[in-house]
Amino acid sequence: MRTIAAIAAISGALALVAPQATSDDAPPQQFVEHSGVLTRAIPDPSTSDLTDIVQTYCVRCHNERRLTGNLALEDFDVVSAADMAVTSEKIIRKLRAGMMPPAGARRPGGDTLLALVETLEQVVDDAAADRPNPGTRVFQRLNRYEYERSIEALLGLRVDAADFLPPDTKSANFDNVADVQMMSPTLMSAYLNAASEVVRLAVRDPHPIEAETTYRIPRLQSQRERVPGAPYGSRGGMSEVHNFPADGTYDFRMSFHHSPEGILYGRNEPGEQLEVSINGERVALLPLDRFTAEADPGGKGLIVETGPIPVRAGPQRVSAVFIPKERGPVDDLFSAHANSIADTQIGIGYGLQMLPHMRDLVIRGPVVVTGVSDTPSRRAIFSCRPTSPEEAGTCAEQIVTRLAANAYRRPLDALDRDGLMGFYRAGADEGGFEMGVRTALEATLASPHFVFRVEEAPEHVGPGDVYPVSDIALASRLSFFLWASPPDEELMEVARRGKLSDDDVLRDQTRRMLADPRAESLGTRFASQWLRLQDVKKLHPDVVLFPDYDLRLADGMERETELFFYHLVKEDRSILEMLTADYTFANERLAEHYEIPGVIGDGFRRVDYPDERRRGILGHGSVLAQTSLANRTSPVNRGKWVAEVLLGSPPPPPPPNIPSLDESVSDADEGRMLTTRERMEKHRQSPSCNACHRLIDPIGLAIDNFDVTGRWRIRENGIPVDPKGELYDGTQLRGPRDLSDALLKYRIPFLRNFTSNLMTYALGRRVEYFDMPEIRAIVKRAESREYRTSEFIMGVVESDAFRMKQVSTDATTDAGTH
Repeated sequence: MRTIAAIAAISGALALVAPQATSDDAPPQQFVEHSGVLTRAIPDPSTSDLTDIVQTYCVRCHNERRLTGNLALEDFDVVSAADMAVTSEKIIRKLRAGMMPPAGARRPGGDTLLALVETLEQVVDDAAADRPNPGTRVFQRLNRYEYERSIEALLGLRVDAADFLPPDTKSANFDNVADVQMMSPTLMSAYLNAASEVVRLAVRDPHPIEAETTYRIPRLQSQRERVPGAPYGSRGGMSEVHNFPADGTYDFRMSFHHSPEGILYGRNEPGEQLEVSINGERVALLPLDRFTAEADPGGKGLIVETGPIPVRAGPQRVSAVFIPKERGPVDDLFSAHANSIADTQIGIGYGLQMLPHMRDLVIRGPVVVTGVSDTPSRRAIFSCRPTSPEEAGTCAEQIVTRLAANAYRRPLDALDRDGLMGFYRAGADEGGFEMGVRTALEATLASPHFVFRVEEAPEHVGPGDVYPVSDIALASRLSFFLWASPPDEELMEVARRGKLSDDDVLRDQTRRMLADPRAESLGTRFASQWLRLQDVKKLHPDVVLFPDYDLRLADGMERETELFFYHLVKEDRSILEMLTADYTFANERLAEHYEIPGVIGDGFRRVDYPDERRRGILGHGSVLAQTSLANRTSPVNRGKWVAEVLLGSPPPPPPPNIPSLDESVSDADEGRMLTTRERMEKHRQSPSCNACHRLIDPIGLAIDNFDVTGRWRIRENGIPVDPKGELYDGTQLRGPRDLSDALLKYRIPFLRNFTSNLMTYALGRRVEYFDMPEIRAIVKRAESREYRTSEFIMGVVESDAFRMKQVSTDATTDAGTH
């Protein structure tokens, strides 16, 4: 082992803060600055000297006895980094994020750590170039969203897969990852039932069974204003698209919140009315009186019914809404706040001026069937009609072949066609032509060829061999990546002709698909899951402390971030704008919350921030709310979110038996409510807590001026908010702007983590250590085009991992085990 003198020989006088740290001063001679990132301009030290750096500065914590971070480096050798790739990638990730050695620990001088991480990357990447491994997965199963989009593309029918299928299991934050998509008897039964119900809705049933469908209003949804889809000028209620199984008459029943005595909550004014409309056309106008509304014997609240109303088959928008009698503010004391929390009953009192609140809408029927009219789904199915019994088989084969080829996302072979026609004949024998088509279509949607995306290996390859996926399989990979739906006809035609694997054709198709509105799924699906936007709905703020938070605001926060990311895709902006953007997308409700003037209406549009308080997604309410608690902000959650979601370097889990912040810190000794910062400082006094908290707390405190709901504040509990802190690399933070600037110094880990998540979503499998060389190459190539979003998407599409596959083996060797 080399001596400390040998280590000093390769270390400069300048202490390294982070592998790519920047400075306002001119960089020392050992560095050159390129695109804001400092890199070395001196000869590389030897790998043996760099191994000594690891042994001297890392093994003290990362050894077999302490196993800090579940990592031991006593036998680690830089020259053999490729043979210990799993360990090497862990070291690279932490060094690039500037998190190792930890704050306060001894660090080598000069650019030694930068030399170490670059050398590790070079050794691993060179070995990967000689032994490419695109990875493998056996199959992917359609998740709920993909199932819905596939049904809509095939049949022109919108369904809610949650009505049929259980929730999707997530892996690596995404619901399309194959390793958790195993089948079970319960799940198989769910897909069979879904096929039956979807086909019944698509073909329509001339003899449907009378049924009830209930649409409930979420307890946090405000009923002060018009709901999306409802006629303009209305208030509250609900508006839903309902699939009517046949032409006929249907009953509509609305229930309302009421007192225990059975009296409707709300003002007792004459003329209160409720409107029911189908596709915007009024079909009923009902008086609403708190004393005359009928009590529901089922205990669902007071109810009002329309009586039989004729409706045509197919998807129709049903709205049941209040007709407001005046404009301007209303003192709605149903809940003393803007939101409607039904079971709190804050401020309830008879005679008070408050708004009636609908609870649910029930659609029952058909009571009387009058026939089955033409619908979009029937037109999508019945592309021909037999004029004689002899033509029925030929017409049916044409329909079944077309639908099955689209459903299976590949051309049919004779075995497929013969099997489905067998189902047609069985159904036709029982109920004629339409029943036969219906039976064959049900078999199609229940088939593994529809539910699963299986990519069969060519006959000539064996275990461990690498081969390019077929053009047909590549088309599905591309379409589900960019659109979260099956390939369209143009893409399939290119694939059938064997042209999609051509580099230029693949790039052209990718650009075409990115320009299509269906690419918005990259915002609503990929970005939403990567940034964990679904967690916004888990927040239920204290209604007394945060009275203006409601479901409409939460929905707006999610939509803001989805539209922002899709804007980056559609306009091909730099992905770094996620950290630096001085604009966002807002409607009137969200803009009012952010104190942005001049935004009117429910529609979202691009708006500029009036100041530098908000920059990029760290100013989005979706991020700030999901990382908060019900009654206070959480610097720990916010710091952890930045480290894990943006930088890909989550802090270690807390030691066992460590109490939570609220359990370990009391306000009693102070005689007043402590601020979040004061509580954190007390909590960190414990040595077992300080090691992690000094890493993540300054990040969260830098954005503590944003309250639980993302609104800007300057005081907490009457005390000025203090966002100042010191990042783990020594950077001084004074607020959100400093944090955004500091994260830009770590653009490399941010960009690599973004690419890793993008590749996980595209491949439908977890990114492994052997994928990292390709991810580094994608980020490096994107640098020349200012990190435009299309460069990352195109880089994933053109990667070996996306276009190729390795045949799985029965026994595999972990190259990262040493």
